[in-house]
Amino acid sequence: MTTHEGPDADGIGSELVLAAALESLGKRVRILNSEALAERYAFMDPKKRVQARKDGEFAPYTDGYVLAVMDTSDETNLGSAAGQILGGAKEVFFLDHHEQAPGNRLDGYADTTASSTSELALEIIGRLGARLDPISARAAYAGIVFDTGSFIYPKTTARTFRAAVALVEAGAVPNEIYKAMYESASVGALLLQQRVLSSMELAGDGRVAIQTMLKADLEAAGANYDDAEPLINIPLHSKNIEVSILIKENAEGRLRCSLRSKGEVNVSTIAQSFGGGGHRTAAGFKCPQGLAETKSEVLQKVSAALRAADTGA
Repeated sequence: MTTHEGPDADGIGSELVLAAALESLGKRVRILNSEALAERYAFMDPKKRVQARKDGEFAPYTDGYVLAVMDTSDETNLGSAAGQILGGAKEVFFLDHHEQAPGNRLDGYADTTASSTSELALEIIGRLGARLDPISARAAYAGIVFDTGSFIYPKTTARTFRAAVALVEAGAVPNEIYKAMYESASVGALLLQQRVLSSMELAGDGRVAIQTMLKADLEAAGANYDDAEPLINIPLHSKNIEVSILIKENAEGRLRCSLRSKGEVNVSTIAQSFGGGGHRTAAGFKCPQGLAETKSEVLQKVSAALRAADTGA
C-alpha cells in the first residue's frame, strides 16, 4: 500500500485500517510511502507499520505484488519512486474520495460523496467481513476526524457518523484521539502560527485571505513543516472570509499552495489548473513558479471564481 506525498491522517488511517483487515484475512501487506510519518501522526502507528522510501529507492515486498493506492488517484503525487512502485505491480487499484483530475490513468474507485478515504476503507472492510482491532480503529477514526475538520465539513453525513460509531465500538477513544491531534502542539508550532498570521493579507473585497510561510519562519520558530498544516483554516473563522490561501515553503525551498473554501468557490478546479487537486472546499498544488508569481496567479483565479459565483455564472 502507498499514499500521496505528504501523507496526512486520512491517507495513513485508510492504509492502516485496510492493512490490518487484509492481514486478518491472511494477506501479507506492506505499507510503503514516499515520506516518513510526521511526528504529529506517530500515535496512529504505535507498531511502526508505515515505512518510507528513501530518495527514489523502492524495494518491493515480493515479486508480482498488488498495489493499493490510498487517498489519491494521481500517479504524479506518489513521490520520486512512483515509476518503480507502479511498474513492479501486477495490478494497481486506487481508493479515493477526491474529485478526479482529467487524465488520471490508474484504475480504481472514487466516491466524492464520502467524507474521507478512511470512511470508504471501513465500508470495504464491512463487505469483506474482516475484523477491526482497536489500533487500526483509532487510525481510521483519526483519518475521518482530520478530513471532516472534526465532523464539520460539508461532506460530513449520517454515513460518516455511522462509520465513527463502528470505530468507537471497535476501540477508538474520541477524546484521546482529539488530544493527540489537536492538543499536543509544540511551543514552536505556536510561534509559527504567530509568524504566519502576521503575514496575512486580504483581497477580493476582504473575502479572500492569503498567508505565506517561508523556511526562515520555520527556522525562527523552531517548528516543523507539518506544524503549518492547521494554519490554513484559521482565516475561515471570520464570517467575512470565504476563501483561505496558504503558500508555504519547506526546508528545501520548495513551495506548495493550500486552498480552503466555505463552498461558493470550488478550489479543486483552481488547484487542478496548477496541476494539483483535492475537494471542492479543500485542495492544493505544488507551486510551479516562485512565490510572487504563484500568489498573483492564484489570487486572480480565486477572485474570478468569486465573481462568477456572485453572478451565478
